Amino acid sequence: MTENASPPELAKSYIPSETEEEISALWSKSGAFHSNPLTTDKKPYSIIIPPPNVTAALHLGHALNNTLQDVLVRYHRMAGYATMWMPGTDHAGIATQTVVEKRLLGDGTSRLEIGRDAFVQRTQEWKDEYEEIIINQLIAMGASCDFDRTRFTMDEICANAVRHAFFTLFKDGLIYRGKRLVNWDPETMTALADDEVEMEEIEGSMWYLRYPLEDGSGYVTVATTRPETMLGDTAVAVNPNDVLAGDLVGKMIRLPIVNRLIPIVADDYVIMADPDSDDIKARYASGFLKVTPAHDPNDWEIGLRHDLPIINIMGPDAKISAHYGWDDVSQEASQFVGLTREEARKSIVAWFKENNLLEDIKPYSHSVGHSYRSHVPIEPWLSSQWYVAVTDDRLRGSALRALEESQAPSLPDDIAPRSTYVGDGDLVFSPSRYARTYHSWHDGIRDWCISRQLWWGHQIPVWVREVPEEKSPVPLEGIDSNLGMIVQSNWTDKGASHMIRRVGEGMLEEAICVPPENTLKRMNLEISITENALISELEKQGFVRDPDVLDTWFSSALWPLSTMGWPWPEDFPETEGLLDFFNPTSVLSTAREIITLWVSRMVMFNRYFLKGQLPFKDVFIHAMVQDGHGQKMSKSLGNGVDPRDIIYSHGADAMRFTLVQMTTDTQDVRMPVEMVCPHSGKAFVPEFIETPAGHMVAAPIQSSPVDTEHKMVSAFGFASGSAEPNELIPLARNTSAKFDLGRNFANKLWNATRFALGRIDSSSEIEIDLGSRPFIDKWIVTRLSETIKMLEEALDSYQFNIFADTLYDFVWHDVCDRYLEVIKPTINDDPSQQAILANILDAVLRIMHPVCPFVTEALWPHVQQAKYSDLQEIDLPDADILATASWPTTQTVLSDSKEILQNFERIDALVSLLRSTRAEQKIKPKQMIRLHVSPSVNELLNATDGFVEVLAGIEEVVTLKTPLETNSTLLTFEGEEIQISGLLTAVDSEAQKARLTKLVDEKRNQISGFQNRLSNPGYLKNAKPEIITETREMLAQAEADLKAAESSLKNLD
Repeated sequence: MTENASPPELAKSYIPSETEEEISALWSKSGAFHSNPLTTDKKPYSIIIPPPNVTAALHLGHALNNTLQDVLVRYHRMAGYATMWMPGTDHAGIATQTVVEKRLLGDGTSRLEIGRDAFVQRTQEWKDEYEEIIINQLIAMGASCDFDRTRFTMDEICANAVRHAFFTLFKDGLIYRGKRLVNWDPETMTALADDEVEMEEIEGSMWYLRYPLEDGSGYVTVATTRPETMLGDTAVAVNPNDVLAGDLVGKMIRLPIVNRLIPIVADDYVIMADPDSDDIKARYASGFLKVTPAHDPNDWEIGLRHDLPIINIMGPDAKISAHYGWDDVSQEASQFVGLTREEARKSIVAWFKENNLLEDIKPYSHSVGHSYRSHVPIEPWLSSQWYVAVTDDRLRGSALRALEESQAPSLPDDIAPRSTYVGDGDLVFSPSRYARTYHSWHDGIRDWCISRQLWWGHQIPVWVREVPEEKSPVPLEGIDSNLGMIVQSNWTDKGASHMIRRVGEGMLEEAICVPPENTLKRMNLEISITENALISELEKQGFVRDPDVLDTWFSSALWPLSTMGWPWPEDFPETEGLLDFFNPTSVLSTAREIITLWVSRMVMFNRYFLKGQLPFKDVFIHAMVQDGHGQKMSKSLGNGVDPRDIIYSHGADAMRFTLVQMTTDTQDVRMPVEMVCPHSGKAFVPEFIETPAGHMVAAPIQSSPVDTEHKMVSAFGFASGSAEPNELIPLARNTSAKFDLGRNFANKLWNATRFALGRIDSSSEIEIDLGSRPFIDKWIVTRLSETIKMLEEALDSYQFNIFADTLYDFVWHDVCDRYLEVIKPTINDDPSQQAILANILDAVLRIMHPVCPFVTEALWPHVQQAKYSDLQEIDLPDADILATASWPTTQTVLSDSKEILQNFERIDALVSLLRSTRAEQKIKPKQMIRLHVSPSVNELLNATDGFVEVLAGIEEVVTLKTPLETNSTLLTFEGEEIQISGLLTAVDSEAQKARLTKLVDEKRNQISGFQNRLSNPGYLKNAKPEIITETREMLAQAEADLKAAESSLKNLD
């Protein structure tokens, strides 16, 4: 309760741009979003923000996710939790290196010319630039993050965690180095993990190539979608059940062009040819498969089964090369060296045709893996890489056991069962269907390739050298040529971890993993040594640090740990207490596309390093934002909406409310995109065209909706390079009319509050006895209590659209359209009603604050000055700023709350009936009419104290009599006749008859439906008792309505 007198006058209209920066500064100055785990006795509630990439500004998908997180955080802060919402950014290795390299090329140089150190420095500058943009965007959106705790995946705290985690996994045998086929991106020239490969359907061809048998007895025809890889063929495979297998298996083929002798082998993987099969692969198969182990993952497996040579015919740029394992290049084959994959394909097909060895070409659609970053086709490529053994039960098994049992299928046979171990069965997905996505991904999981051939990122902390086997520091029995083995040596005595594996003839590869300094100093070593001294000794012995960096997702997998100072939070004072108090976090809010990339790995790492503890309790998967054509918003299509543009045109609250209201758990968010004409400022629907790839995009050049002589460039035109903006033809911004809903809601709140404050005299404090108040006051407080409960239930189940719709319904319809309208005639002379109104406004600002923080915070001091008396039924403690105010709580409001709400439903239906009739009869809004009712309806009107009279424009309520008054209309309400009169124009009796006849037919159809349902034994057996009771009540009401309508129809005759 405040002591101030009358509140200052509010501005006539809400202008977000004049308010939001000031409010943000207020929150920052107050420290409202900072929580100290060492000094609080509250329950924890925490969210670690999914770190956006520092490649570019935040897009609308980020705005959606961050808004949802902020709603949860603000609500729980108000509900009395110690909240921490930690922001941060991701270094995004491949993506960031790619954009910086493009900038360098634009400057006329390259990373190779400036060198690694200079390139890292330039990339750091890019990161600093865009991190500042991202943080400022979060502030502009109203995100209530603890910005003092902002983390970056490569800052000192996170880097220390990465080093320690790598060392631990290495030492425990869960990280190894192996030479195998990887997903290779020839554009960025780095390896990719399986879940960084996106499959795209390609309209290609199936080529049928003839391979001559070495004995001259004929040829076999292989079918392939990649003829260029035939240079690396080391076998031809046939299904052992094929009728030709018996005669051909074991024979040799003279590989065309290369002149290499390769065997025919039998393998069950080969699909037998069957032109009549339902299987499209069988229809296109020739029965013979060319086997290229170095350039196809399935061929790799065949090669392992048959011990075939592995010949890599390409370099890292996917050009044909003789420098990466191809040592039998014939003179004929040399003409293809140096060609790209695409060039080699055309040239090799032409060669086969010229030599009468091309049997056929058929159009063929098939899926091809593409890099999720560069979008070029990936190349299966043989190289040595570092892997995390995620297939190990300690990681994969742990991630699967984490799932709540009712959400997941049975565990695979090779996974240990759930137990009472910490974290088993505690991970819950919402919506629950995404638990299956999470579970199924682990079924076919392969070990995770974590090395990337980049300069930007966490450099792998391993020093490597090759030595002859005779110089092995340990016996060589059991040393695997692929996986290697952890051994004890003088290096392990100094705190490092030592791995050995065989590489090539008579050679060993030694790999020494060095722990970070603060891990090393905690080891109980006989002779202490620093990290730098250990590295110096290694390099003197010929060890060289691996130049590769770690996959971005390695550091991201540690995000819930590293951001809180793990493993040594005591070394970083700003993180002290965070890990113990806030991990596990409360919820992860993210999109479905990174369930595999990120969610699984965070679960694996958090559980492995924290003895089973989960990184978060809940995983909420939100909808994806699509354009009006159902396409994912992207820069390349120019169909995205920049959150900064929406904040500029509509305000942050409008954006936030609209996004929350659109977030259902059943479908993605479709947002039709419009353009803003830079010449006139008007929004319009652009002209769309279809791209060759089938995407609907805005035509590159658009005409102004005001003057077609004025042109502009669309976002697609600019992104595709097909149009260049200039002074005469500027770039147009994208927008969406969807956000008008949120802007209108914020304006409605502002205007309603301004109106209400003008009716409140806060000169003295009074006692409010709600039980003695008119119906309208008791109803609005009861509705508030019901609304608060509905809002809490919605957030508890992550039903964000229900939260927004409930807010909208209560504030717009109940408070503004009903309560404020009904009390207009009485409030100026009723101090108690003024006090109730002030409390309702206070509560409205609180419940709206999580979604619309700016407008509510701006109104807060005005409402606080007006609230001079407290309402016992609602707990609304005073607070200097709304961001730190308490969530409203209500006691048992009134003993007759249920009756109040039931009466409201009845009179609201009556108001709707009367209003629709006024509209049908074209009665002017200000024209007052008389209402003729039965005693039972009159009793309802008396119990609701003028509610109907005010909202329906009723001048007088009188008892219904017959005969009917002149110029009157008969209606049916709750099975009884009512009448309105006092109409200025004659009533069309034929129109009344038609309306009543239609109502009679509708009621008869309803009655028939209810009767059929209640006579169905299956319905009576399976339906819940309360549903059956409700059906019977609806039948009785429909029968009463029918009787009344038939009576009214008879009275008109």
